Amino acid sequence: MVKVGPDTLVAEEPLEIRVGVVGTPRPPLAVTMRTPGDDLDLAIGFLLTEGIITAAGDVRTAQLCAGDQEANTYNVVDVTLTAGVPTPQVDPARNFYTTSSCGVCGKASIDAVRTRSRFDLAADDVRIAPAVLAALPEALREGQRAFNTTGGLHAAGLFTADGRLVCLREDVGRHNAVDKVVGWAVRQGRLPLAGHVLMVSGRASFELCQKAWMAGIPVLAAVSAPSTLAVDLAAEAGLTLVGFLRGQTFNVYAGGQRVAGLGQDAGPAARAAAATPATALGPGPRP
Repeated sequence: MVKVGPDTLVAEEPLEIRVGVVGTPRPPLAVTMRTPGDDLDLAIGFLLTEGIITAAGDVRTAQLCAGDQEANTYNVVDVTLTAGVPTPQVDPARNFYTTSSCGVCGKASIDAVRTRSRFDLAADDVRIAPAVLAALPEALREGQRAFNTTGGLHAAGLFTADGRLVCLREDVGRHNAVDKVVGWAVRQGRLPLAGHVLMVSGRASFELCQKAWMAGIPVLAAVSAPSTLAVDLAAEAGLTLVGFLRGQTFNVYAGGQRVAGLGQDAGPAARAAAATPATALGPGPRP
């Protein structure tokens, strides 16, 4: 049967982030393709996870602007830094242009994104029950109001260790969704996000591990696979990295000490978590 009719699509528009100090021109630092909404949080989260700011106090003002070409587009965020905060150098060799599919495209080298966080994740002794981890994907899905309409958005959710949803953001780009959550936390004065879990709807990439580290989040969980660089960075940072979190099974690739019952006969989720990095890495889930 052929049906003809309208469909609801997710919005995707460019957002330009300009950064500088009072009294000087603020040049463009980054352009990202994003779903409009929570744009100030997106800009603040991006600046935090890139190491340009360290706290809300580093930002004097942040405001949406109409842009230079067309009125009422509001696809520009203008950020004024507090006096004494170093202004980022706009270097063509370190292009911050990003797309909705990749948060580190254009970096001069992979070393450029290994920004050292001021938070010590290894010192965070939070423990997560396997049952709590297993319930996170459904809790995230239930909170995705825009996804229910369009079916085309990633989501990032910040949860407490007992599974309570604190903040959820959606975006066409998974890294944007995370930046929106982090930016919200920055503006709320909640950093570091010790004792929390960041749940994402896609895969666990290198840049998402970096963003979690920069925000002081000790646990990152994803419904899909991590990359090798993500696992390496998680191990280096002291981040617990969970992948293939689906139903009652998941794999733990780093920081397994935070998952209660890991390696013990404590139910299906705990047994699935007992997969070692050597056996868990691969094209699919290996409980």
